[in-house]
Amino acid sequence: MNNYINKESHVLIVELTNEKPLPHWGDENTLSFENNVAKFHVSQSTDQNQLSHLLDTQRLARKLVGMKPKAFKLVGDWNFESQWHFWQGAYSPKKELPIQFASLTDDEIQKLEALIKVYRWSKSLINETPENLSPQELAKRAASFIKELAPNEVTFNTIVGEDLKYAGLVGIYNVGRGSVRPPVLLELDYCPNGKEDSTSVALVGKGITFDTGGYSMKSSVGMLHMKCDMGGAATVAGALGLAIIQGLKTRVKLYLCCAENMVSGHAYLLSDILTYKNGVTVEVVNTDAEGRIVLADGLIKASESDAHTIIDAATLTGAACVALGDHYNALFTMDDELAEKLSKTSTENHDPLWRLPLEKFHQDNCPSHYAVTANSKPQPGGGVGGASNAAGFLSRFVDTENKKWAHLDLAACFRDSGDSLFSAGATGRGIRSIASFLCDQ
Repeated sequence: MNNYINKESHVLIVELTNEKPLPHWGDENTLSFENNVAKFHVSQSTDQNQLSHLLDTQRLARKLVGMKPKAFKLVGDWNFESQWHFWQGAYSPKKELPIQFASLTDDEIQKLEALIKVYRWSKSLINETPENLSPQELAKRAASFIKELAPNEVTFNTIVGEDLKYAGLVGIYNVGRGSVRPPVLLELDYCPNGKEDSTSVALVGKGITFDTGGYSMKSSVGMLHMKCDMGGAATVAGALGLAIIQGLKTRVKLYLCCAENMVSGHAYLLSDILTYKNGVTVEVVNTDAEGRIVLADGLIKASESDAHTIIDAATLTGAACVALGDHYNALFTMDDELAEKLSKTSTENHDPLWRLPLEKFHQDNCPSHYAVTANSKPQPGGGVGGASNAAGFLSRFVDTENKKWAHLDLAACFRDSGDSLFSAGATGRGIRSIASFLCDQ
């Protein structure tokens, strides 16, 4: 695998065992030590695929990383899921420790290698400093990563800067025009085996490479981690990449809406009115509610495609984090069948997702005196029900009569600081379940 360890390295052996710890460790402890062996004690009745066990495994890795070993070697009866969750807990953006994994089947090794490859890429992209990740660079890296996985089956195009305005992509253009680094729409087409058959799914990702809030400027603390505001773009691009590695057989289109939300003499302003290609007019009452403004363009493009299902992903609202904390991503859809499929997929892939309310009336919860809708409410955080209202806004730009559509508000995409499950930075939550959903089409 790609986490090889030099045999001469000093490694911490991590043994999964059904034995109870020695008496001096206490009966309730799941971790004990003997020489250079850390013993992870589980009962014989433990199902290694249960979420509670997997989270305990991830916490174990976080504890052991805190002891600053040089490398890990897993021994004992580890299954695939336990080893994958150990990797997630052991990952750090500063230094990734080598792991020698326990025995797996050839198929499981390939599956684990694919997850590590994609999650490592997506995490690194989200954790990248905004100085190094302009909107054009984000589009370039995403396209290059996916193109390398399927050189003969991937084509892509970018619309940049003033060309966005002429193409009628007013959301991406206006949010990004305040920066000296131009905004971009990436359009990517994965067409396996050269078949020009109909597209199964269109993916849309929010790619705000840095979010100052614009003239509705964030505080210094609120702005500190806004390099992660392109997490939606990294998530859907990573998911498509993972699905391709896993043998995706259906055509998928990807739209990344990339911009920097900056303040300048050329930035968009409060009370501006934007007119979208579908005729919807939007009054800007909060320039910090920019994610939904750029996503609207991507959703219009996705609706114009022949995809039967549209999934968008975005680090969109603080309200989703208030509702769900940082363990679950939020799911919004008006389609119960699609909600059930995505929820089932998330459970099967241990990739937590929780459905929040979205009804047709949420479209009208951001009223404007001057336009069809405002982009938010002129209240802190968008007021009560802010996450549902944001989803309602997005639904105006989807052909929901003829398309299945789901919006993922990525509350669990990023950690401002490390916790018992993840290091600081990107978590990768959402990638695996979206990839699995694509492969099931």
